[in-house]
Amino acid sequence: MILRNTLSVIWTGCKTEIIYLTKLLKKLGYTGVYKTVSSRDFGADIVFTDSEGFRNVIQAKRYSIKNQVGLSAVQEIYTSMRYYKAKKSIVITTSTYTNGCETLAGVNHVKLIDRKDLIRIIEAFQSDENSKAKEIIESEPRIIYESWKEMKEPLKDIKADKKFSKTLKKSVQ
Repeated sequence: MILRNTLSVIWTGCKTEIIYLTKLLKKLGYTGVYKTVSSRDFGADIVFTDSEGFRNVIQAKRYSIKNQVGLSAVQEIYTSMRYYKAKKSIVITTSTYTNGCETLAGVNHVKLIDRKDLIRIIEAFQSDENSKAKEIIESEPRIIYESWKEMKEPLKDIKADKKFSKTLKKSVQ
């Protein structure tokens, strides 16, 4: 079994997390696994095809436990889906995520795999429980909006600049 404090030892050096994850995905039996180019990767580090035959893109973030992954990771991986013709997107980190990152991921159906999930995946793999590891990787992301039906209801302003709205209203009158 992997010791929880040795995760950083597994992922050491520049881009080692990407190499480790690429090898892990191949050993788990995934197909179409490849590392993207290091420069101008359009937000994805790894591409693979899951058990259902869908292409996935992964962005890997090796952060210290105290440093949370923010919004940009979700923004980058989500937009990379079109470029790589992927149906699903995943961000994997050795840390955790900010609340804003989790919200944006939930709205955009981006799968987040944090430190605890990553340790579970590695432990399952090391115990020859590949199906369990794959289940964690392929489980549905936490979704905030169940469907677009909710969008038919009158929309309230989201993060509107109220001061600007008042100024605009006065200038239009």
